[in-house]
Amino acid sequence: MANHLTPDELAKELNMDREAVIRLCIEEGVPIYQGKIDKHLFQAQLQAVGASQAAAH
Repeated sequence: MANHLTPDELAKELNMDREAVIRLCIEEGVPIYQGKIDKHLFQAQLQAVGASQAAAH
């Protein structure tokens, strides 16, 4: 199973918009290396952002 995916592949797998994937990477400092994103690192950061947003409400 691939761990490093393109923004398109990651967006499709996580049922997200491609631009939202790229935006989160830029805002949260998730590296995009040679056009690929570490899936597990992205998911961990997505969970952290979701948890902090839930705590703010």
